[in-house]
Amino acid sequence: MHPPLAITLGDPAGIGPEIVAKYFAQAAATNVHQDSVVFGDPAHLQRALDVLGMTDWRLQLQQPGHALQAATQPRTIAVADPALWPGLPTENAPPNSDALVPWGQISARAGWFAAQAVVAATQAALRGEVSAVVTAPLHKEALAAAGVDYPGHTELLQAQAAAHQGVRVSDMPVRMMLANDELRTVLVSIHVALREALDLVTTERVLQTIRITHDSLAKLLGHAPRIAVAGLNPHAGEGGLFGREDIEHIAPAIAQAQALGMNVSGPHAPDTVFMRARTGEFDVVVAMYHDQGLIPVKYLGLDEGVNVTLGLPLVRTSPDHGTAFDLAGTGRANPASFLAAVRMARRLTSA
Repeated sequence: MHPPLAITLGDPAGIGPEIVAKYFAQAAATNVHQDSVVFGDPAHLQRALDVLGMTDWRLQLQQPGHALQAATQPRTIAVADPALWPGLPTENAPPNSDALVPWGQISARAGWFAAQAVVAATQAALRGEVSAVVTAPLHKEALAAAGVDYPGHTELLQAQAAAHQGVRVSDMPVRMMLANDELRTVLVSIHVALREALDLVTTERVLQTIRITHDSLAKLLGHAPRIAVAGLNPHAGEGGLFGREDIEHIAPAIAQAQALGMNVSGPHAPDTVFMRARTGEFDVVVAMYHDQGLIPVKYLGLDEGVNVTLGLPLVRTSPDHGTAFDLAGTGRANPASFLAAVRMARRLTSA
């Protein structure tokens, strides 16, 4: 029997619980079997159900030490309370309290709930108890307030996977891919200051990104991907007139990847390469830093964008938006990107 998907609830002060609840509601409305287990605080998920008027739904709590199973009864959600499962060090746990975190507010307690769910779900995936992890949004300031040493999902997942395999984090390179129906982009650097991101544009790191992209997309697409590499500087440096990084670091990485048989080209002018990929010339664009790669994808719309972590020994996807504190508790959060993330996780686990 195929293991269930693990779904993390995200920051309970944000829209995560609501979009998770809407996923189950849509599955029930369309008679689609949902093969999922939620990792998150049951009380905060129940609050979301109440906000959405899903008062006839019930939560089926999973017991530690037993096989994780999706709920089989109608209008029922299987929940693994991460407080009961292996996860973060207990000395950082917030004081026991039955009080719910307020909607739309950054807090250490909310950050703890969010991080604990991610760690517990990731460990379940590494043990083979779930087929993939789909993460609802968390808030990076809340994570920091909770004493979590990682700035986001990607780094937290990477650390857990490296520890599980007994290797250094640096020996398990991962990359972020953001994708929708029109465009895919993979980032050389993720959550770092722009000044630091420029220093990370090295031949070694660009080549590593191309290799991870090639290996991951070949599995997803069923063929070697056509990879375009964006330049760093305007017009990809214009022959060195606008900076030499494209000549000294990016071009050598592309040449080495081509020598390894990869279908890769560039460096291309970053102001046009995403348009070229969108019209079908390339399967994916390797971008040099966070905003260079994500602005084009998000400009096309947040509803269908999916974040995929490449390079992990597990499948992890997420929506491409944040916690949306301004919408939390209103019931108006759009679940489309989260639903797309679930579809992508199922596609990747069946590839």
